[in-house]
Amino acid sequence: MATVPVYCICRLPYDVTQFMIECDACKDWFHGSCVGVDEDEAPDIDIYHCPNCEKTDGKSTMKKKKTWSKHDTGQSGDVRAVQNGSQVFIKELRSRTFPSSEDIVVKLNGSQLTMDYLEEVGFNEPILVQKKEGLGMSMPAPTFYISDVENYVGPDVGVDVIDVTKQTDCKMKLKEFVDYYYSTNRKKVLNVINLEFSDTRMDSIVQSPQIVRRLSWVENYWPDDALLGKPKVTKYCLICVKDSYTDFHIECGGASVWYHILKGEKIFFLIKPTSANLSLYERWRSSANHTEMFFADQVDKCYKCTLKQGQTLFIPSGWINAVLTPVDTLAFSGHFVHNLSVEMQMRAYEVEKRLKVNSLTPFPNFETACWYVGRHLLERFKGTFSFSLYDIVRLPVHV
Repeated sequence: MATVPVYCICRLPYDVTQFMIECDACKDWFHGSCVGVDEDEAPDIDIYHCPNCEKTDGKSTMKKKKTWSKHDTGQSGDVRAVQNGSQVFIKELRSRTFPSSEDIVVKLNGSQLTMDYLEEVGFNEPILVQKKEGLGMSMPAPTFYISDVENYVGPDVGVDVIDVTKQTDCKMKLKEFVDYYYSTNRKKVLNVINLEFSDTRMDSIVQSPQIVRRLSWVENYWPDDALLGKPKVTKYCLICVKDSYTDFHIECGGASVWYHILKGEKIFFLIKPTSANLSLYERWRSSANHTEMFFADQVDKCYKCTLKQGQTLFIPSGWINAVLTPVDTLAFSGHFVHNLSVEMQMRAYEVEKRLKVNSLTPFPNFETACWYVGRHLLERFKGTFSFSLYDIVRLPVHV
């Protein structure tokens, strides 16, 4: 285990409950209470020098006028919020040592990931595929980039954008976000993770892995003439800048999820969905100040899995995960519910309902999807066997 980093003149480890400020000279972090800086006064500081650096670099200077709130993340002199997503938190997260994902992530070739394989061994652990060949998946060429997303989806399409420091979201036009992405002076860390594009021109150049299409209830059982709209959960575009962070969560509806990195890299922090961990997660998520507590500290093991350019990761139902983006990244993903994880999907969905989660990536009409699956299998086996509806939806998908 690596030595825990210490900060400030008091040389204590990072503490999410205390306000901290970064010195623009030595780049160390200091508790406001230790250096006489009040949190409410900090946004007015333009360049901050700690007591030691004042001797060589001069006193701190103030802004001519206040332009950002104390929770903004930006360039020299801005104050980083002491919460998940802040720069001091990202620095702490990068320095930590986690158990290797080698213990829990299964590595396969694309051609090995088949229905026969999953029905024999199950889909209970994450699966990493090094190359997309054999997955029956279509992706844009390596020359495809953020400006191409704008061209295919449309510049005026509204997207949900996460302010990573605050862990809050706002609406922007895609063009506005692309302009921010290409800007040379990003004053905030903004993140797009739920741009569902199945109704746009980009749908024709991105196809999910074949195993996902074989398993997916939405793809296989949702009627074309259904009164409710088909859940749009199959194709997401993720545009994430360096130091983007998504806090620990379970996918809505207990869905499984696939990720493919077209450009860049993502780091996943993975926690097994044991009964104990799910209970801890629900208690943590229910807390009013959960963004100030790193959930991995509350469980026995949290595994670190780095997903590099060209690789694809499949995360099963119920796994609790957080995601750090260490470099600017363009990725694609999708959610899918299926017969191999019915019990965990239901359990995760019940947790979601109790928590009243308001996710940016919901699984709309989840219960309706369950009934369509049940109806399909009931009609197929009508008059042949006697099953309860719960037994029916647990049957292998290929029946």
